[in-house]
Amino acid sequence: MGTHADISRTIIEALYEEALLLADEVRATFDLSQGCLPKHEHDFARIALSVEGLRTTTRVMHALAWLLNRRAHFNGEMSEFQLRRYGTLPPDRPADPDNLCYLPAQICDLIRTSERLHARIARLDRAWRDSFEMRPAAVLRLRERLGRAVGET
Repeated sequence: MGTHADISRTIIEALYEEALLLADEVRATFDLSQGCLPKHEHDFARIALSVEGLRTTTRVMHALAWLLNRRAHFNGEMSEFQLRRYGTLPPDRPADPDNLCYLPAQICDLIRTSERLHARIARLDRAWRDSFEMRPAAVLRLRERLGRAVGET
């Protein structure tokens, strides 16, 4: 990754610290969240809380795994080939708006924060992976255009 200036060790470390703090907050919130629902709240709220808790936890764990792979690469514990092959960030599964209607505002804010973190990391992952795409050189593109033009006449 040393050749890719778009993702530096500093960026990875800052995101890793942010993700660790968020993971701790997610764990604490969803561990204690059953108590934040009123006793008379119907089953839909409890189901929504369980579903969104699992989605949020999974999203944060995917982000942490991606960041840990980058840290391992920077520390020489993982080759660039391994990183490209196994270090892909899984796509996000955003929260269901119908579920969010049943949840308290502070939990919805936490879910949105996790979605924003995942989106930021996904942009970094896409940019890094795009740098490996093979793009034909200008001369090759010109030859292709000439070939098409000559072939059309």
